[in-house]
Amino acid sequence: MRSRMRRALIGYPDGGSGDFPRPMCLATCCGRRGAQPWGSLRRTQQRLTIYRWVQRFTPLLVDAARPCRHRPGDRWFVDETYVKVAGRWTYLYRAVDQHGQVIDVLASTRRDQAAARRFFTSALSHGRRPVEVTTDKAPVYPRILDELVPEACHVDAARENNRIESDHSRLKARLRPMRGLKRLRSAQTISAGHALVQNIRRGHYELGTDTDPHARLTAAFTELTLAI
Repeated sequence: MRSRMRRALIGYPDGGSGDFPRPMCLATCCGRRGAQPWGSLRRTQQRLTIYRWVQRFTPLLVDAARPCRHRPGDRWFVDETYVKVAGRWTYLYRAVDQHGQVIDVLASTRRDQAAARRFFTSALSHGRRPVEVTTDKAPVYPRILDELVPEACHVDAARENNRIESDHSRLKARLRPMRGLKRLRSAQTISAGHALVQNIRRGHYELGTDTDPHARLTAAFTELTLAI
């Protein structure tokens, strides 16, 4: 199982050259339809294979990287964006800290108190409790924050959440070429994988720290495949 996973992550799907060091999930998370390093005849089949690898291996990579992750900052910016799942708009909760680290993501069919509670409960499991949380003016946030982080200052002033709103665009740019997702689980997995890649690139993991920043992602995933 381990050797099969490593071949899948660092090799070509047709058993070709192993000189392409990045994991296949990177191609899909980046969402570049023209970035595949193989010929056009088998491209459609190989995209489906890559997509299945993303669904299978991304949670394992996220779990393997967790001990190397830096603690989140104490100022959080929380917002929801929208992604299409099976032709319907679905909510995607996301949070970043003042350093640009993506703290957590949650795909949900509803934008309600239960979804907000699930999101904050998961985000708080990453270590540090925030002293300040900036959100939009959704009415569910004051109650949830009073319940889960009563010591935090809640900021909901206009234009105070530009940091997270601008960060959404990076994820949207990767999802746009994929022509929509079919399942809520796919939206959750790909969004989590994108957050992992983005955080590694920004230096929020103790992975690939001794390499050039441009090669950090390749080095980080090489370390992760050895750890799995």
